[in-house]
Amino acid sequence: MIKTTMRGLLAAFIPVLLGTLAGIAQAQSAVSDANSADDSDQSEHVEHQHHRIRLHHEHHGGDDNNVFSVGSDSVLTAGKHADSVVAIMGSAISEGDADSAVSILGSTHVTGTLTDSAVAVLGDVYVDSKIDGDAVAVLGNIELGPHAEVGGDVVVVGGKLQRDPDAIVRGEAQTVLSGDFGGFDWVKPWIRHCLFLGRPLALVPGIGWAWTLALSFLALYVLLAFLFRSGLNQCVQTFESHPGHCIVAALIAALVSPIIITLLCVTVIGIAAVPFVVAALFFAGLFGKAVLLAWIGERFIGRPQPEPQGHAALAVLLGGTIVLVLYLVPVLGFIVYKLLGLLGFGAVVYTLLQSLRARRTATAEVGSGPAVAAAVSAGAGTDSPPPPAASATAAAATATSAESIAVAAASAASLPRAGFWIRIVALLLDAFIVAIVVGVFHHKADVELLLLAIYGAVMWKLRGATVGGIVFDMQVVRQDGREIDWVTAFVRALSCFLSLAPAGLGFLWIAFDSEKQAWHDKIAGTVVVRTRRRLTA
Repeated sequence: MIKTTMRGLLAAFIPVLLGTLAGIAQAQSAVSDANSADDSDQSEHVEHQHHRIRLHHEHHGGDDNNVFSVGSDSVLTAGKHADSVVAIMGSAISEGDADSAVSILGSTHVTGTLTDSAVAVLGDVYVDSKIDGDAVAVLGNIELGPHAEVGGDVVVVGGKLQRDPDAIVRGEAQTVLSGDFGGFDWVKPWIRHCLFLGRPLALVPGIGWAWTLALSFLALYVLLAFLFRSGLNQCVQTFESHPGHCIVAALIAALVSPIIITLLCVTVIGIAAVPFVVAALFFAGLFGKAVLLAWIGERFIGRPQPEPQGHAALAVLLGGTIVLVLYLVPVLGFIVYKLLGLLGFGAVVYTLLQSLRARRTATAEVGSGPAVAAAVSAGAGTDSPPPPAASATAAAATATSAESIAVAAASAASLPRAGFWIRIVALLLDAFIVAIVVGVFHHKADVELLLLAIYGAVMWKLRGATVGGIVFDMQVVRQDGREIDWVTAFVRALSCFLSLAPAGLGFLWIAFDSEKQAWHDKIAGTVVVRTRRRLTA
């Protein structure tokens, strides 16, 4: 049964594609003919204006023609012939003789003869005449009248079949995913007035559902501002101070997310974590939009000190109102919609990264005073408190450790950063070395990038630089002043693939970043510095 259903769908959709392409090609010919028409063709121009973007062309020297329309009905009157009757966001009405009748986001109404199929996608099909092919409705219903005679199959996907007792079906009548979806007329005004004009909203009848959805989300954003005011303000401040980093974080997260989900699915065990990862990404994007709305609102009302309780919610409400107005502008509306999602998501991700980095630094500073823990443990094992000299020694050791970390960080920060071109030359030298090794051992060339990443991670951990970096007096250091560990080395190596993926944009970022950091540097928290080495005899 499934094979027969698929055969019916394929048999129906092939004429759809051919008919649509033919209609478009002939529509272009119609436009060309219309441009060169004289005053005697004014009636045809009036008809084209009446149907807006309906295109109708007839071949001269024969009775073959196609009827094709977008946004209106395609009608073939009785007594006329057409190769195909195709309508997008309109009804395909065939009362004469045609090969096929197809509608997308509309209904197909056939009372004349068809030598091929009658198809409706997201719409209904009505047949009350003889058709030699199939009758197919996808997410719609099919009704066969008393004079219906279908030479092929009748296939209903996601709809119902209503058949008159006198109707004749030569093939099979099949219903897949039976149900009543109530038609899709509600979405047609939005597609016509919003989607085709590149905007999410419009002031036209029939799209009240879209406004309800937009206002509901705005209410949700205001609620998030009330519940998570401190987190929202922190993300707003991060976006204000590091807009470029937020954009990079959004791009990297967008590239990494599908890779992580794929890896979790491949490991089988990680499949259970996939819903949580997807949910986390969804809520991060949702909260990110609230962050951007608050940022927009604060551009107009400012941020008073001290900040009142409902200030963040008010800023979100004002920013959301401004954005709803921008949603009405063609083209700009969709651009604003996409930018809100991208920038907001990046602000949330980069704020989380900053919080994790700060927590890791604080943990390292606390763990750098082992003398304190030893002194406390020694004192805890006796009835008397530790001697003052031991306490002073422990405090001095803690201060010295913290000071050494600060000095190391300041030392790394004081060194000049390696520029774009010298880093690229060093990378090419390293790639050449790895390519020679791959060629000597006759390995496949497709493993060269992986070997290059492993080589880089090992060299960064052991020497702080690859051979290329050593030749050009460069070194990879951590921004917090600590030594590079294995985790940092491999995170930086794997992140290089993310820098390479979007046409090498992550590497090009070195030329524009104030710290000369590539994307993988930002992820790993590293910088590449120039060192001065003294040559000894």
